[in-house]
Amino acid sequence: MPPVSAEAAGAADAVIERLPSPGEFRTAMRNFVGNVSVLTVGEGEDRSGLVVTSAISLSAEPPLLLACVNRSASSWPLFGRYGCFGWSALGAGHQKIAERFAGFGGIKGVQRYEGASWVTGKTGAPLLEDAVVGIDCTVEDMIDRATHSILIGRVRDIRIRSGQGALIYWNGTFRGLDD
Repeated sequence: MPPVSAEAAGAADAVIERLPSPGEFRTAMRNFVGNVSVLTVGEGEDRSGLVVTSAISLSAEPPLLLACVNRSASSWPLFGRYGCFGWSALGAGHQKIAERFAGFGGIKGVQRYEGASWVTGKTGAPLLEDAVVGIDCTVEDMIDRATHSILIGRVRDIRIRSGQGALIYWNGTFRGLDD
């Protein structure tokens, strides 16, 4: 990124009278449509996971993905502990799974896995058996910024099951899109 001149920085400061509040920012972000996936990590009773609403391709060679994970999330320390994770893109019929991994009703940890079938990836990471796309990753890096870590995953294996539509998140609600 090119350096910003002192004059340009001063002009930008003069234009910005007030920064948006966290609530305003969240409201704005809810207007972006996001694909819904669950990141899964751990093994046995030491498993957890969370919903993410944007799968970002960082690189095709080598294949890398990134997601932003809140450092206060119960699953956050597990990414470093296990060094691998599953990324399962959800289909139109997976809303209940998304709600469980979003913690609806206070569901936490290994309880989030109930009511669905899981397979173990090559790395040992759990993957949703009938996910539209299941991506088995190792942790390449975790970069802390503000309240979150940018989780970079190196793709080790991919499973694809087309024909299930997609689950999206828009305006504070999960919505199914059929094929």
